[in-house]
Amino acid sequence: MTGAQARADDRMVNAGAVRRLLIRPELGAVVGLVVVFVFFASQSPVFRSPDGIANWLDPAATLGIMAVAVALLMIGGEFDLSAGVLTGTSGLILVTLATRFGLNVWVAMLVGLVVALAVGFANGLIVTRTRLPSFIVTLGTFLMLQGINLGVTKAITGTVQVSGLRRAEGFEGANAIFAGTIEIGGTSFRVAILWWILVTAVATWVLMRSRAGNWIFAVGGNEQAARAVGVPAARTKIALFMTTAFAAWLVGSIMALRYTSVQANIGIGQEFIYIIAAVIGGCLLTGGYGSAVGAAIGAVIFGMADKGIVFLGWDADWFKFFLGAMLLLATLANRLVRRYAEEVRH
Repeated sequence: MTGAQARADDRMVNAGAVRRLLIRPELGAVVGLVVVFVFFASQSPVFRSPDGIANWLDPAATLGIMAVAVALLMIGGEFDLSAGVLTGTSGLILVTLATRFGLNVWVAMLVGLVVALAVGFANGLIVTRTRLPSFIVTLGTFLMLQGINLGVTKAITGTVQVSGLRRAEGFEGANAIFAGTIEIGGTSFRVAILWWILVTAVATWVLMRSRAGNWIFAVGGNEQAARAVGVPAARTKIALFMTTAFAAWLVGSIMALRYTSVQANIGIGQEFIYIIAAVIGGCLLTGGYGSAVGAAIGAVIFGMADKGIVFLGWDADWFKFFLGAMLLLATLANRLVRRYAEEVRH
């Protein structure tokens, strides 16, 4: 091989690496992360301090757990509008059973998990059996859970809140594992951050290294073609809905253990935040494209903006403007990346 040929080969390798990087679904989220961090860090010393980082990683963690699960579902071509209110249902079950019926916190959490998984299974089963849009099915589930949360809570407590979890048996152990803090370099970080990292790592492994990951991309990209080559599309989608339900149970339990009380209307409206975080992370609304890491990065961007606006002393209403702007920019960026990826393949 001549020197000229070697240089040509090197250029081809470098070009291939650049192309692979440019078609990564989380690329736009990484760029957004850097821009948002640099902006707030340059304006607020508190934001870039260890305490500040711990402060904005906290909301990013709970949002990120849900965003990653929702991203998997979106890659599979479906939506779950009941994910937000299901976090409230899970928390209410935990606190109500532990405080009003005397169950051990761990047992109450197990009951909440069973209920959440049952809701996810029902959502997936109805969607796959009836072929109704998941948007409609889960919107119905959202409204039913909202009514149950409010009605049952009022019937049991006479109010819209259940409290007193701190006095329940098993609280200390569960709180330490799910809602405690860890010290790193003299700064307290929430344990929820570790759960978020674990969920993201497992989801990434499933998507990139397992047969189930291939199934998820296949059913989201073209369900009919996936069925034709033997992909268990129905089982895959039901499993994805149950995964979202599991994440809702985990987040609901974390929040209940942290605050030791739950409002009946908690979680309502958060489902759109989860979807936006997943879209910012590179997921397409049409399915078949996205990543768990991207959704986690999208959650970090939200956490930074949420707390960064407070650190700068701005009106909190600007956060809504930020959400809308990021959604539009991310959607446009994803469209361009997907178009480029298709051109590269052809």
